Amino acid sequence: MQIAQLNIARMLAPLDDPVMADFVAGLAPVNAAADAAPGFVWRLADETGTAATSIRIDDDDMLIVNMSVWQTPEDLAGFVHRQRDHAAALRRRRDWFERFETAMVVLWWVQDGDRPTVEEAVARLEHLRTNGSTPHAFPFRLPVPSPA
Repeated sequence: MQIAQLNIARMLAPLDDPVMADFVAGLAPVNAAADAAPGFVWRLADETGTAATSIRIDDDDMLIVNMSVWQTPEDLAGFVHRQRDHAAALRRRRDWFERFETAMVVLWWVQDGDRPTVEEAVARLEHLRTNGSTPHAFPFRLPVPSPA
């Protein structure tokens, strides 16, 4: 089993706005670091192959999506919190994204080789928002052990 994650965020401005310039400049280095990180398996990308910034949820032009698959929750956490460029971007997230009172990140287990769809991931996020942490969908801070 591998761990999948979806992270959505509502931007404060469109990607081509100066407010988002540092975020956009950091996309390629952060994605390259993810691709090279221990335990990285796959990440969602749009037709550019480098990011997923053109993929929309609910036709909302201000919502962006990040989705990836990792070998273990520890591998994912190691990248999120210890990779320099990603950690720096995480510290600045309020410069670029709205604060939400509801879950914006969800994790779930997938079979080795599975690549989740955006629709599946959004359904997992809605499940987490409605039901709280379950083996079907859980928050980053409370990973559920692999069912394998």
